[in-house]
Amino acid sequence: MNRLVITLLITLLSATAVSARTGSRLVRHGERAQLEVDGKPFFIIGGETGNSMASCDTDITDAIRIADETGFNTVLIPASWELIEREKGQFDFSQVDTIISRAAARKLRVVLLWFGAWKNSMSCYTPEWFKRDTATYPRARTASGKPLEIASAFSPDVYEADAAAFRRLLRHIADTDTAGTVIMLQIENEIGMLEDPRDHSPLAEKEYRKDVPQALMKHLSENKASLHPFLLRKWSDNGLKTGGSWTEVFGADIFTDEIFMAYNYALYVERLAREARRIFPTMPLYVNAAMNSRGRMPGEYPSAGPLIHLKDIWHAAAPTIDFLSPDLYDRGFTGWVESYATPDNPLFIPEIKAGPENLPQACYVLGEKGAIGLSPFAYNRQSPDPTRREAYIKLRSLTPLMASHIASKDMNGLYFDADSTTRTIIRDGLRITASHYFTLPWDPRASDGSTWPAAGGIILPLGPMEYIIAGTGIVLAFEPAQADRSDAANLGEDGFLNAAADRKQTAAASSWKGPRIGLASVREVAVSPDGSLTTLRTFNGDETHQGRHVRIGIDDFSILHVKLYEYE
Repeated sequence: MNRLVITLLITLLSATAVSARTGSRLVRHGERAQLEVDGKPFFIIGGETGNSMASCDTDITDAIRIADETGFNTVLIPASWELIEREKGQFDFSQVDTIISRAAARKLRVVLLWFGAWKNSMSCYTPEWFKRDTATYPRARTASGKPLEIASAFSPDVYEADAAAFRRLLRHIADTDTAGTVIMLQIENEIGMLEDPRDHSPLAEKEYRKDVPQALMKHLSENKASLHPFLLRKWSDNGLKTGGSWTEVFGADIFTDEIFMAYNYALYVERLAREARRIFPTMPLYVNAAMNSRGRMPGEYPSAGPLIHLKDIWHAAAPTIDFLSPDLYDRGFTGWVESYATPDNPLFIPEIKAGPENLPQACYVLGEKGAIGLSPFAYNRQSPDPTRREAYIKLRSLTPLMASHIASKDMNGLYFDADSTTRTIIRDGLRITASHYFTLPWDPRASDGSTWPAAGGIILPLGPMEYIIAGTGIVLAFEPAQADRSDAANLGEDGFLNAAADRKQTAAASSWKGPRIGLASVREVAVSPDGSLTTLRTFNGDETHQGRHVRIGIDDFSILHVKLYEYE
């Protein structure tokens, strides 16, 4: 056997061993994707640590302990370039080793965040030697020539320094993480230009003077039917040209500057992603975005990041990235979710404002969008809540049931807050009226001026007229989809007919046509790892309002097995 064949065999065996160790991959199911870890479906019910909470052993230990005590199964935590390569060419992975060993000890998984050239647009997590040497590692500049604390994405030296550390990190993980604790990688963090929509440094200007790359034009032409409306409109307004300068193809404005910058940020990230793929062939890779919210313009928000209106630019230039992810801190949660959960972009929320609403939010994204997961930011600054821990563990137990419905897309997620308290779902021949628990008048907090806490849940079909209903603070009533609802307003809170009801309408009840839906049984259950159900208790009477609805209290999290029946 010659030396070349031996070398190829060693390379293949090495790649196979790495893949087996990581044990994580995305499996596509039509328009959705399912994360698998060690061959089993896995939903990330996790938390992201504060940015600097991984710089010492004590903070790492505390963060991972709190994640475990909160009921999470995953920790999102940074690997910081400045800590890994304090002196150029000298690497120290003790921080990463501590993260992996502490997480493995508690059977938690890790999503590692590469804080390399950029973190929240800025190059603040780069090593001191990199920061000081601006001649070798140039900064981005505004149109006025002002230098920014943002490394230029157009510099080959910036990329090579970043990539060298990233490569060494990945190889170290491959060599040491034998348990496959690290299951996903985030490349950089909230990339974007501030103060200006694009970089105006000499290297950037040289690229801007070139025509739009044909690779981008080819991608846009081939995917014209599915382009984001923003990008399609920009292109259409300028004649759908198939070539030319950036301003000829997209127009002369700040949004064209943003498109140009997004393409070049994505090209940079693609090169890092390919480095990761060579070492971890199946591990999911993603980038995260700071939102373009509050009426801000490019440069006021981090321009050119992996924002949803730029998804086609990022997909064209960085095809190795598996998905673009939103970091959510503003109002309008369900709207942001809807925008990012597209057929060409699986949904994962790596950062969201930490609070009691996170559990209902997780129910919504898992049930409604088949999301990969959701992760509150800086969770470790809050004390673990034993009740919340039990709820998260129950939610995680639904994994085998939820996973079996990813492809069919026949789950529903519910989310209620002060802005939205009721939702009607028409499915399976039924009208399901789902509401916030406080729409019932029985809890004094519903009407004493208290803030209505977020509530949410999952509706998961098991068969005809049979469902799993899980969540917190929800009420569900069932009717035929075409039910006669003429007397609904005449029923009081106790279900009895109001005394002031129109007698003629009451008499007309004798001419009712069509079936009604009743509760055949309502059982609280536990879900086993194989998806089988164990009855904990049976609900009836007052707990179902004498068969009128299914409900889960605002202070509880339960999994209910509900069977319906039809009667006339």
